[in-house]
Amino acid sequence: MTTASAAPSTSSSRIPTLERPTSVTRSPPDDAGREELTGHPFGLDDDKLHEECGVFGVFGHQDAAALTALGLHALQHRGQEAAGIVSFDGRSFHHERHFGVVGDNFTRRAVIDRLPGDRAIGHVRYSTRGGPMESNIQPLFAGFSGGGFAVAHNGNITNALALQNTLQRRGSIFQSTSDTEVILHLIATSRHERLVDRIIDALNEIEGAWSLVCLSSKKMIGCRDPLGVRPLVLGDLDGSPILASETCALDIIGARFVRDVEPGEMVIVTPQGIESRRPFQALKPRFCIFEYVYFARPDSVVDGRGVYEVRKRIGAELAREAMAPADLVVPVPDSGTPAAIGFAEAAGIPFDLGIIRNHYVGRTFIEPSDAIRHMGVKLKHNANRDILEGKRVVLVDDSIVRGTTSSKIVQMVRDAGAAEVHMRIASPPTSHSCFYGVDTPETSKLIASRMSVEEMEDFIKVDSLRFLSIDGLYRAVGEARRDPDIPQYCDACFTGAYPTRLVDLEANGGEKPEALKSDRLTLLTGTA
Repeated sequence: MTTASAAPSTSSSRIPTLERPTSVTRSPPDDAGREELTGHPFGLDDDKLHEECGVFGVFGHQDAAALTALGLHALQHRGQEAAGIVSFDGRSFHHERHFGVVGDNFTRRAVIDRLPGDRAIGHVRYSTRGGPMESNIQPLFAGFSGGGFAVAHNGNITNALALQNTLQRRGSIFQSTSDTEVILHLIATSRHERLVDRIIDALNEIEGAWSLVCLSSKKMIGCRDPLGVRPLVLGDLDGSPILASETCALDIIGARFVRDVEPGEMVIVTPQGIESRRPFQALKPRFCIFEYVYFARPDSVVDGRGVYEVRKRIGAELAREAMAPADLVVPVPDSGTPAAIGFAEAAGIPFDLGIIRNHYVGRTFIEPSDAIRHMGVKLKHNANRDILEGKRVVLVDDSIVRGTTSSKIVQMVRDAGAAEVHMRIASPPTSHSCFYGVDTPETSKLIASRMSVEEMEDFIKVDSLRFLSIDGLYRAVGEARRDPDIPQYCDACFTGAYPTRLVDLEANGGEKPEALKSDRLTLLTGTA
């Protein structure tokens, strides 16, 4: 095993050196036997948006690495491509970064034993920028003149390419394709002496969304962008401070929720205690409203609101806006379930599980030949004929992205004998790409960007299709309506009202640059 120690104090030591991971259990293979995937060989995940990342950190606990692994497990819904942990034992930094899910890589005692120390940070990843390369697995690590530094990032930097070009002209050498590396180079080239000041200097240069958990030899630091687009919370476990993307990661380790890290806040954790700074320009917060719709785990509390209850209220608003003549309300599991419960309660229509989800679908257990590829959706969902036959059914789902999975589910319900199938979507049409840490297809691939609701209804082959209005969504999260001048949330995926400049996009004439397009995840079919 290799460890990374502090870089020597030389004139070149401010150029960050990204350390290779100590071990990687599954890497993208060469071209032989390769299958290009967009999440699953049967396309089961193609009709959902994917959150990019989850972050977690522990300071001052003897089981720091094991707790971090548990926290990342609770945040697995935020990224399944890769996971990593960096720890510090008082002398050296230790790294473990692996492709695949947390449970496949961080449950062995031997792995945790290679991560000694009383402080650690971790990251789960679903790439939005940068492909499945070992060097892209976070936390990223660099050796600075003052010692080692690791960073885990949830979000996206919207001026990353512009900053990278500037840094490269000044001599910086990039070793990954992750926008997070831009942060390391900005810290390395800052003229400030103190690490905290260099971090502040770097973050004042970037635009977009960022919730960061960082680790140096002396500190753990949590930062949230001034708009607060992505979540970050502070917890406590028997006196040990915890940072995490969501409260569900505190629950799994028995930690107490202290508070949200505020938009524009920097939380600095040392053995002496916790310091809070607000070094960034104060802006009206624009938290991502889609966290309530889909991204956050339903048992998390976000911005003081329980996600599960918000989703039920979303379903109730949907029922008030778009009632359907039906005998039964059926969720598209699992993400549509809370909204379907709220819809059924508000509509006075019975709720039942007319679609059963298989929770044990692997990603590469079988090579999908053309002859069986059409079965794809049935691997994950199966219609419950005893419940559906002869019924007028309202299907409730959280969103529609491409529409392909929705059409297959509707057909599956019809094949099970449903007399009518109506679809109700617990969010407005997703018609614009996200540039703040979500793996959104190019706009042209979003069905709502090129079809009216009536055209989508025909495409999906459903008796009726209705979406929740944008004001209905805002009512569900406690607002009277959406403020058209300065919206209370980031809702750009629905409205196109982006809260920051999209520097890299604008520089490319409004087209998504190749470097920002989501890479296809390449895995060997059948390889564990």
